Amino acid sequence: MKVLPVSYRLAVTSRVLAAVLGGYIVAALASVSLSLWASMPRADAVVTGMMTSFLAYLCAVIWCFACRSAWRAWLGLILTSLVLAVVSGLAYWMGHS
Repeated sequence: MKVLPVSYRLAVTSRVLAAVLGGYIVAALASVSLSLWASMPRADAVVTGMMTSFLAYLCAVIWCFACRSAWRAWLGLILTSLVLAVVSGLAYWMGHS
């Protein structure tokens, strides 16, 4: 039986954490951003944002395991989260709430 190196196990663990935690953050921010920017009744915008968050979460998970390294996966999720946070903050600041 071949034993996997610790570095490999840590890289996989890091990707799993990025997919679960980072994916959740990206999905939540995508939902908020879409809900604030959608030009439809508030209830419809919230439902649309929530439904779209599942797609955002799926894309984030796929991204985490498609990257060459765990660092790149984290970097992609962090940058996406920052952009979505700025977009949400801008919408809130402009009074789209």
